[in-house]
Amino acid sequence: MIRHSRWMGRVLAVTAAALTMGLLGTVASAQEIRNDVQELRRDRREVRQDSREIRGDRRELRGDTREIRRDRRDLRGDRRELRDAYRSGDPQAVRQARQELRGDRRELRGDVQDRRQDRHELREDRQDRRHDVRDLRQDRRELRRDVADRRGR
Repeated sequence: MIRHSRWMGRVLAVTAAALTMGLLGTVASAQEIRNDVQELRRDRREVRQDSREIRGDRRELRGDTREIRRDRRDLRGDRRELRDAYRSGDPQAVRQARQELRGDRRELRGDVQDRRQDRHELREDRQDRRHDVRDLRQDRRELRRDVADRRGR
């Protein structure tokens, strides 16, 4: 009988300790609420920064697209000049027209590569913003939960 009561006493002590720790652990402290507010501010800043970067990337894409159109227009003109140089029979004019065509093709390739890189950066910035918005929502939920726990105290 004595052994049974010791066992029962230990069970009760462990249960009481677990309940006390459980109740104390669920109540949010003022420090946790302050931390949640700071995290919210930081997440909002990150979302704003990501939005700025997205706008900048879109601006760069528009500029690259304009440059590509301009380069294609230049290539059409260079091809026309090369045809005219062939018709004239002047070897110096042909050489010059080929050189211009080669240079404009190189510029076009570079601009297409720049646009591809800008698209990639835009995609990454959109993904970063999505993650930051998710974090912001999570922090808002945590803050609401902590405030509710604090008021329920």
